[in-house]
Amino acid sequence: MDRPAWSVGLHADPLPWLLDRAAPAVRHRALVDLLGRSPDDPDVVEARAAAMEAPPIAPILAAQDPEGWWHAPGPGYGPKYRSTVWSLIFLEQLGADGSDARIRNGCAYLLDHATVPGQSFAIGYREGRLQPAYQLHCLNGNLLRALVGLGWGDDPRVRDAIAWEVAAILGTEGHRYAKSGTPGPGFACAVNGALPCGWGAAKAVLGLARIPAVERTPEVERALGAAIDLLLSVDPSTAMYPMGWGNQKPNGSWFKLAVPLGYVADVLQVMEAVCEAGGAGDPRLTQAVDWLLGQQDADGRFVNRYAYVSKMAANIDRQGQPSRWVTLRACRVLRAVHEAGGR
Repeated sequence: MDRPAWSVGLHADPLPWLLDRAAPAVRHRALVDLLGRSPDDPDVVEARAAAMEAPPIAPILAAQDPEGWWHAPGPGYGPKYRSTVWSLIFLEQLGADGSDARIRNGCAYLLDHATVPGQSFAIGYREGRLQPAYQLHCLNGNLLRALVGLGWGDDPRVRDAIAWEVAAILGTEGHRYAKSGTPGPGFACAVNGALPCGWGAAKAVLGLARIPAVERTPEVERALGAAIDLLLSVDPSTAMYPMGWGNQKPNGSWFKLAVPLGYVADVLQVMEAVCEAGGAGDPRLTQAVDWLLGQQDADGRFVNRYAYVSKMAANIDRQGQPSRWVTLRACRVLRAVHEAGGR
């Protein structure tokens, strides 16, 4: 196999490692995301089927209750990271097959139990009802990405969550902001001292960008533009986004490349968000690309520095070791930047 042009900045070609049949879930996504194979390509079909029967996807599915939930019935936010919300978020990140009956059952259960009617996804109950005050950009963005990616983009409740996300970002007239959680437009977050949240913006972009480009409304495009403006308002490799509560240094998690990703974002996820929203050729990514290349090892591989070990139904990686999953993430971005005319 000839070395792809987008990998020129890597010390070695990671593709043979990513395409190893011993890791079918990574192979599945590498075939599609790095080689451009179609979903019905025989190799893709084979890898996707194998991935559903192997770790880390199979153990997560094995932990699901027949009714559709993980860990306990209800809205499914807690405990992190074994509950319904996180299991579906992570399954989508791992490229699980959304047509699988178990995943469809889980998505249906989540939509029945974790949406505020006519609004967005929310974290939990108070007095027996889901509370709008518990709506957050990070949660809503993560679940939008998961559910649209798993095939539920046309569900009215997902459409409501998209509309909420757009209105919350843009400050649409008539939108009511929660007294806590999301107190105002432009990614204001109570957890960040009511300042704009870079983590929330990255998740919102990844959720909205999951909508096929031909289906995005002008309002969705405006919301994506507002999010990109925030994410590229600083050099992403510095993560110097607004910090609440008197903090002067970015949270260290920004600089720990990881899989999976929960409510935390890393620098690479900002790059992913910008690329998926159509900004892969933006010159403001240049320093971040340099930073990313500086994270590789001598073999052109990337280490998982926050692997959620023992926090999920199944471990994905070994902490601090070269990771096919993190390397796949990095390669996606490098390919997108290269094809957009960047490095």
